[in-house]
Amino acid sequence: MTPLRTLHEPARQTPVVAECEVLVLGGGPAGLAAAAAAARAGRSTLLVERYGFLGGMGTAAGVTNFCGLHANVHGELKQVVHGLADELLARLRALGGLNEPHVLFGGKICAQAYDNAAYKAAADQLVLAHGVKLLFHALAVGVVMRSPGIVEALLVETKSGRGAILAQQFIDCSGDGDLAAAAGAPFEKDALLYPSTMFRVNGVDAARAGDAWNHFGALMAAAEQRGQRFARKTPIIRPQKNPSEWRANVTQLANPDGSPVDGTDAWQLSAAEVEGRRQIVEFMRFLRGDGQQPAVPGFENAYLLEIAPQVGLRETRRILGEWQLSEHEVLGCASFADSIGVNGWPIEAHVAGDVSFTFVHDLGSCRGYNQLPLRMIVPRAVDNLWVAGRCASMTHAGQSAARVSGACFVMGEAAGAGAALSLGSSTRPRELPAAPLQQALRAQGVFIG
Repeated sequence: MTPLRTLHEPARQTPVVAECEVLVLGGGPAGLAAAAAAARAGRSTLLVERYGFLGGMGTAAGVTNFCGLHANVHGELKQVVHGLADELLARLRALGGLNEPHVLFGGKICAQAYDNAAYKAAADQLVLAHGVKLLFHALAVGVVMRSPGIVEALLVETKSGRGAILAQQFIDCSGDGDLAAAAGAPFEKDALLYPSTMFRVNGVDAARAGDAWNHFGALMAAAEQRGQRFARKTPIIRPQKNPSEWRANVTQLANPDGSPVDGTDAWQLSAAEVEGRRQIVEFMRFLRGDGQQPAVPGFENAYLLEIAPQVGLRETRRILGEWQLSEHEVLGCASFADSIGVNGWPIEAHVAGDVSFTFVHDLGSCRGYNQLPLRMIVPRAVDNLWVAGRCASMTHAGQSAARVSGACFVMGEAAGAGAALSLGSSTRPRELPAAPLQQALRAQGVFIG
């Protein structure tokens, strides 16, 4: 968004609306884990979120299933992400909003679906139980630097007006790296995964639909022979907790020139919201039939239940840290001496018109996961900042695996625990030894590999 001209804004005095020891920006899996971990360690912690609920892309973008909690360990599908993720799963289960894990790609990996409303409630319960303070409906708009490399305050816009929040340690879990970029941390945005707009349908006859998820590719190919067009191949359509309700991950959002939509460009994002809804209307015509083509069995009376509140963004800024997780390390099941947890999800590349999955080369005979290093959540150039989630330090291809919710829980819990340790020892994040953090994470049930 290059401005054609500028206006002068007069200087103003910004009120300090809150102070805390640890400020976490963004309430997705990384943010809620970071905030809970920091508060659990006894630090006054404020979690700032732009929406009125937590969950990040998992709720606001309607993802409705956790990927990356499990790995294919020597041929056996096992949960490998634990710690605060276990507590969240237990709360979801208690609310009746959690499915059992479902197997994908012929047994190569599994994911776990949840009810969107239950996730929102369970996330509230999780962070509040550990003493986190919440500020919803607050949009981060900048930072104030105490000195080069030291963030003093996050600036937010709310319905109460503009305000500054002071903290000693900041954790950027915004997904887009908003805080880190504003603070001057270097980042990459050289390649992007295509976004999608998620939606849910209800009124599905589960008995007639059967294992429809195994047949959508062929059904779509037949529909294309009859003239219908789809934005991408490899649809992901699965039932939710209620078998008459299914989630659909089938859209792909591109700019007019075919390039992926950039979620940090407001004009591109605005156009993508409209395009996503257009694609959904077209896909519902395919599901229900339209007189010229038959309905998908079981979907004859299906209706559009919900379109996600926002476009599902997979990749924007990737903050450059002390280490960048790479595709080679994901596929090679890499180990790191400063491991903070593990990722078992494959490379998931959303390329033009399709989705491409690449698993480790010897899947079934290896451990099936890579460790995540502490150095990938410690950005360069800024000394009181952590970055966790899909904006952490990864290459484009590495990010396509470790951006999913399982790895985000891992990075967030480590960042929150690390921030608490940094405060206790007056140590900059990049100088924090891995051993005490690993000890603290293990004590909370985290599996670091």
